[in-house]
Amino acid sequence: MDITIPILAGLSLKLSDLASSHNNYPTARLQKGFLLLQDGQELAEEGVGFGVPVLKRGIQTIFPGQFELTARNKGPVQEVTAKFRMNLVEKIGRPGFGSVKGARIYTIKNSLAALIRHIPPLRGVLTTASNALRRIFGWETMFEEAKFCTYVELIYSIDRQSGIMNIEVDATGLPVDGITEVVVMNEQGARTFDLYRDAGGTLLREKEIGCWDEVTAEWASFISESHGLAFTLRPLNGARLFRGRELIGSRLAWSGFGYSFPPSLEKISYEIRIERLL
Repeated sequence: MDITIPILAGLSLKLSDLASSHNNYPTARLQKGFLLLQDGQELAEEGVGFGVPVLKRGIQTIFPGQFELTARNKGPVQEVTAKFRMNLVEKIGRPGFGSVKGARIYTIKNSLAALIRHIPPLRGVLTTASNALRRIFGWETMFEEAKFCTYVELIYSIDRQSGIMNIEVDATGLPVDGITEVVVMNEQGARTFDLYRDAGGTLLREKEIGCWDEVTAEWASFISESHGLAFTLRPLNGARLFRGRELIGSRLAWSGFGYSFPPSLEKISYEIRIERLL
């Protein structure tokens, strides 16, 4: 199923249960959310799109591998419901040889990833070390079926005239054992959206943005000066809002926000405002 919704002049939002056309990125294996298009060209690069759930089980991350879609029109508003199947984990391996086996190496890998995101002074050193190990061993990121599966439902309501998307996240019914955090990602491409600005006066460009820093301002935006576009989110009660941008070769190329909340909260609702700046 493929849904494309025209919004502002020349812009549209696309949701598909097919792999992304940018299939050189490892995240092509994941089920993505709404991708932003300008004149038919995808702007998401490696980003997973707007409104994609991710589950944390301690240091392990569970990603969506597919979803079931239903859609209906409500006048100028297009409503889409997606039931995400959370069933994939990130692995490393060599193409043609499969993934590296052994729980210890993934404990180390996931712990280092957490350090990179949460301790800014260590990011440069750890990222360099990680990239070096990948080159030495020929490792690439891949996603495989997890020994775990559950579902998270999202309802997207897109106003075609204003470019505003409302997203309701329903994480009720998650297994009570093991799920420590729910994250909802909202990403587009890092090369396209390379400028961050918020209501507190913060203005950051490219590497200054960081890969996972909390946002406390009243609103925050990622901006594409080259395309004259921006998308904006606001913090929510009960959830933490993080910003990030990573651009590493053909492996990472995303800019965006993530809402993080405990599974006990069960439901959140938020708004994404997409706008033209020219």
